[in-house]
Amino acid sequence: MTFRSGFAAFVGRPNAGKSTLTNALVGSKIVITSAKPQTTRHAVRGIVTRDDAQLILVDTPGLHRPRTLLGQRLNDVVRATLSEVDVIGFCVPADQKIGPGDRFIAAELAQLRAPVVGIVTKTDTSSRQQIAAQLLALNDLGDFADIVPVSAVAGDQVDLLADVLVTHLPEGPMLYPGDVTTDNDTETRIAEMIREASLEGVRDELPHSIAVTVDEMRPREGRPDITEVYATIHLERDSQKGIVIGHQGGRLKYIGTTARAGIEGLLGGKVHLDLHVAVEADWQRDPKKLDRLGF
Repeated sequence: MTFRSGFAAFVGRPNAGKSTLTNALVGSKIVITSAKPQTTRHAVRGIVTRDDAQLILVDTPGLHRPRTLLGQRLNDVVRATLSEVDVIGFCVPADQKIGPGDRFIAAELAQLRAPVVGIVTKTDTSSRQQIAAQLLALNDLGDFADIVPVSAVAGDQVDLLADVLVTHLPEGPMLYPGDVTTDNDTETRIAEMIREASLEGVRDELPHSIAVTVDEMRPREGRPDITEVYATIHLERDSQKGIVIGHQGGRLKYIGTTARAGIEGLLGGKVHLDLHVAVEADWQRDPKKLDRLGF
């Protein structure tokens, strides 16, 4: 039997369903998902190992017209990633008309060597007529190797999409051990879980301004079954502190409770999570601050 292995990247405008699709293919939550644009900031690899192939999924920030230095750096991450993968999945939601953002991305993809698979996502939110119309509209947007409609939430055609992506991989050996689902380190995954909880229900202007760093992790003294995690939520303006902390600290408590549940699942034990909120003025536009925060 021929074994194939290689890298695939999903692209699409923000909220096209890329992260949810990655999680569905891998079968575990490795990429944070949020209804807010610009959620994904690191190229997270999700690893799907099968009897016939190993598909390594690279999740990228949404390609967009940048307005800040952070935006430019995120686009650079996407372009560097796309130049190195074996196949690209271009995600377009079934329930939203194709717009300028999609055409901007399609034009970028047309300049790349890798084959592009068109993916109509979120089919569980749309009628058959809507899905059919979107498949035709996507087909008119570029020269695709394949086009597949999927619902990551309902699990419809996720396995079929994996089969299609695998056909575009080169023959080769496994690149990661079979029981590994991501190559992200634990601290990065914990920081992403805290940021995901911070994004729940906040106003549109805030998501771009949230970054999280894990400052320290250690077993509790005398209680090695409890891991103490100390983390900082970084914001850009003092006015944003009130939004994140909330009335009498209620929102920060909610963030901590929500994130802790995910972190305990990741670490497989009890966690004490200590969150601190700090203001780093205009960090999205400051090269030194971007470097320090990991961008």
